[in-house]
Amino acid sequence: MSLSENAHDPATAEEESAVAGTSLLPRIAGRLGKTLFSLIITLFGLLLVTFTIARVVPVDPALAVVGPRATQEQYEAARHELGLDQPIPVQFVKYLTAVVQGDFGNSNLTGRPVIDDIRDAFPATLELATLATILGVLLGVPAGVVSAVNQGRWPDHVLRVVGLLGYSMPVFWLGLIALLIFYGDLGWAAGPGRLDVTQQMNYELDVTVLTGSVLIDSALSGAWEVFFNALRHIALPVFVLGYYSLAYISRMTRSFMLEQLGQEYVTAARVKGVPERRVVWVHALGNAMVPLITVIALSYASLLEGSVLTETVFAWPGLGLYITQALFAADLNAVLGGTVVIGVSFIVLNLLSDLLYTVVDPRAQ
Repeated sequence: MSLSENAHDPATAEEESAVAGTSLLPRIAGRLGKTLFSLIITLFGLLLVTFTIARVVPVDPALAVVGPRATQEQYEAARHELGLDQPIPVQFVKYLTAVVQGDFGNSNLTGRPVIDDIRDAFPATLELATLATILGVLLGVPAGVVSAVNQGRWPDHVLRVVGLLGYSMPVFWLGLIALLIFYGDLGWAAGPGRLDVTQQMNYELDVTVLTGSVLIDSALSGAWEVFFNALRHIALPVFVLGYYSLAYISRMTRSFMLEQLGQEYVTAARVKGVPERRVVWVHALGNAMVPLITVIALSYASLLEGSVLTETVFAWPGLGLYITQALFAADLNAVLGGTVVIGVSFIVLNLLSDLLYTVVDPRAQ
């Protein structure tokens, strides 16, 4: 059998495919091990930074607990209870041990354990950021592809201006303008908050809370009036954050696509007569998706962290609003707890993007 015939032998192709599939697992396992090690180091650094911040900010945790009118004995007792009278290394070890166990202390603002407050607030932020990211991906990726294919022509100019506006306008300002126009003037959108007051009562009575997402829980419970009311409330903040995500993703997609469209394999595919649609949307976009995965993950993480102003503008009871209120109340436990959760979200999303990177491109080591 000639070499050329052997190269096209179906049995040989199946064997090569099986070997490739087998060799993919060790690569994924190796990359997972490296990523987990980096995750542990990064998490330790995050906790070290948050602990340092808690010790250098001009806020006395003991005074925040007992109040300015407390006696010296009450103040010293609070310091002892919080462990502030112990050496710094001992305080850090206790802080590290407590955080690993999910104990961020109690919130001075609510009087509840911070972890319980975060458990109630984070689903609202997750719901908002997830829908905004989906909107940004569904519109941003096609916009970036169209912009790259039409480089230098009017579609490219229009899409770049739209992206530039979305990326440069402050999110809180865009949120205020959106509220003024679509809620105040036109009445198309619902007001701030996740639900109307009456629907909030229906939600508490008729909806079984499983995920913390009003949309998902109300749909699973069949409370469609609550579902559509929640949809009207979330539409405007999702549009604001989604526009910001769209602008970033479309710009990065355009950059990656321009790089891929200039490669030799694209020229070869066109010479062979491969339809232009397939060249652009399958071959070029398929290769551009490898770095784009990281961009989307970072965009998602930035929305989880950067939704503070949006949640404040729309009175959205998520983690961002919780941290903002804790800052004004000098509630360090709540601020540091929220900061750690956001940092962990960044780390987890980076881990997932690394794993997806390996799956999409098995050549990645």
